[in-house]
Amino acid sequence: MPATTLTPAIREEIARLGRADIMVGIPSFKNAATIGYVVRAAHAGLVQYFPDLRPVLVNSDAGSPDGTQRVVVETEPPDYVERILLVRPTNRLDRVTLTYPEIDGTGGKGAALRAIFEMAAALEVQALVVVDSDLRSIVPEWIELLAGPILKGGYDFVAPLYARYKYDGTITNTVTYPLTRALYGHRIRQPIGGDFGVSGDLVRHYLTLDDWTPDVSKFGIDIWMTTSAIAGGFAVCQTRLGAKIHDPKDPGSDLGPMFRQVVGTILRLANKHADHWLDIKGSHDVPAYGFERIIDPPPLEVNTLRLLSEFHAGSLALADTWRSMLAPATVAVVLELAADAGRQVDAAQAKLGIGGDVASTSASTLEMAEAVSTFHFPDDLWARVIYDLIIAARDPKPSLEALVASLVPIYFGRVGSFVIENRHVTTEQAEDRVERQAREFELLKPYLVDRWTALESAGAGAS
Repeated sequence: MPATTLTPAIREEIARLGRADIMVGIPSFKNAATIGYVVRAAHAGLVQYFPDLRPVLVNSDAGSPDGTQRVVVETEPPDYVERILLVRPTNRLDRVTLTYPEIDGTGGKGAALRAIFEMAAALEVQALVVVDSDLRSIVPEWIELLAGPILKGGYDFVAPLYARYKYDGTITNTVTYPLTRALYGHRIRQPIGGDFGVSGDLVRHYLTLDDWTPDVSKFGIDIWMTTSAIAGGFAVCQTRLGAKIHDPKDPGSDLGPMFRQVVGTILRLANKHADHWLDIKGSHDVPAYGFERIIDPPPLEVNTLRLLSEFHAGSLALADTWRSMLAPATVAVVLELAADAGRQVDAAQAKLGIGGDVASTSASTLEMAEAVSTFHFPDDLWARVIYDLIIAARDPKPSLEALVASLVPIYFGRVGSFVIENRHVTTEQAEDRVERQAREFELLKPYLVDRWTALESAGAGAS
């Protein structure tokens, strides 16, 4: 990793600005359609809530061909927000847009944030707010909600609390939330939420760490930020932001690289911070800032049949790999469940009149879930799968990337079961099921600790 990602052009901007008190950072790539709204909301929040601080807004872009950077600079005249809010700030908002350099040949969200971190450290900001560029629900209050706990409450890391539809955020619900809670003892509900508040001290800490892997340079950055803050002993809290309206996607049709990068990062961090989490028992609430709102998030359709079909297909192609990475008792049940998933998909296709590829069906989420209603992937089994994966990741063969990729079909099976289980309940009731699963991860943590310490003892004996 290079000592710095700051190009000569960025250094010139830093010299021009001198220093700042508060920064809003917006990573982006091809977000011309949405980033203007995000910029206006952030600008209004800075004026309304922090009129006496020296602000700067930094857009870190991947070289978008759609004019994203131009939109950041040209969105509304400088006095627009002042006319709306009838507030005249002490200091004018500077907007900076930069094309971030790759880190060791790798670009992505993490590389974009690395450039923002370096600028924040160079400008000696007290608080950095990071928001996604595709937000449709951000309001000016978000800036206060994310920066206020730092500037007023002495916190270092502010994670978001969103109201999300019951089928949205499946990676969070099934992996990052229960695992962060069980390993590190912090009940941070959205550890990969995308929108954060970070103190100047924590920014500088991030820049001292030497684990900026290719995954961290991409979508692994969010869980890396959360975990590194906890493991570093920084004060963490959450803030209630209401609904997050962006571009939610069916977990079976658009998983992309995000799952592999997030899970790969959390596995690497579990190995790195084992001394921190091995002795932690149970978990505790993390303070929540802001007013709790009653919100009905927009619904999301999920192709349940596709999820179960991928689970079954994965069992046929990856059975030997699963046997090598999961405990014998675990893999036996997983393979049995995968076979059941295949049978239920076949029966559902006949019942719903679906021919050919289930990916193209027009059946609703509820119709599909009803057709496979008896399929169930137990909470405790899923926890054991993830814990077995942590053990396998200590010395992955052939690679960690291959190990995580082989988990994807099992993940699909677990998500499909969650959709089926919650097909008739409200989002609030489904949240109770997420909490139940998280508690199961805590209850089974001794299983992980016993396997981990047994390997440690075996290694010590061999040496």
